Amino acid sequence: MDLKDRFLVLRKRVTLIILITIISTLTSAVFSYFVVEPKYKTELSVIIGKSELLENNTGNNLENVMVYQSLVKTYAKLTTSRSVLEDVIKKLKLKSISQSELQKMIVVTPDEDTQFLTITVTSKDPKEAMDIANQAAKSLKEVGVKVNKVDIVKFLEEAQLPTKPISPKPIRNIAIAFLIGIIFSGGLAFLLEYLDNTIKTKEDVEAVGLPVIGAIPLVTIDDEDVMIW
Repeated sequence: MDLKDRFLVLRKRVTLIILITIISTLTSAVFSYFVVEPKYKTELSVIIGKSELLENNTGNNLENVMVYQSLVKTYAKLTTSRSVLEDVIKKLKLKSISQSELQKMIVVTPDEDTQFLTITVTSKDPKEAMDIANQAAKSLKEVGVKVNKVDIVKFLEEAQLPTKPISPKPIRNIAIAFLIGIIFSGGLAFLLEYLDNTIKTKEDVEAVGLPVIGAIPLVTIDDEDVMIW
């Protein structure tokens, strides 16, 4: 099948292609704007400061760096521990959110080779996301003092109220659905053409190795144009 044949196949199935593309695009738009609930994300950073362990450490700088990195990773784990999560739920009175649900909402990332710890919270409510992020940092500080008997969590900033949802992204989703609709409908058009083994033209007769004895030109029967072979 050469380029001209491919174009003819697409033109013959143009109604199908347009219909599937429209349905795909409209479905994506409906889901993006009316079905999928938007989610908001906010984050804050805290600094894991010097501890008595570091102040009393007489080792070299490499050992100090390794201790710092170990502390940051330890406090990253502590942020999503049961003690911290229970404290967040208690302080914010989050009766509708379970401990496991809250844990899924919080992502803690220790910044490599630094003392920074980034706490990211995702929620359907932007204010709830901000409140949880700020309280998680405070609860981490309080629980850290109880566990290690030393305060090494320092606040760098507070989480801000997110103004735009991170998902869904309607424009991107609609564009992707539009492309998928075109690709799928185009593939379907070629598949239908491949499965269609009926003979409609002189070329179809010659394609199966049979000679064309004759052809009756286009005639009109009951106000309809008909080609008879």
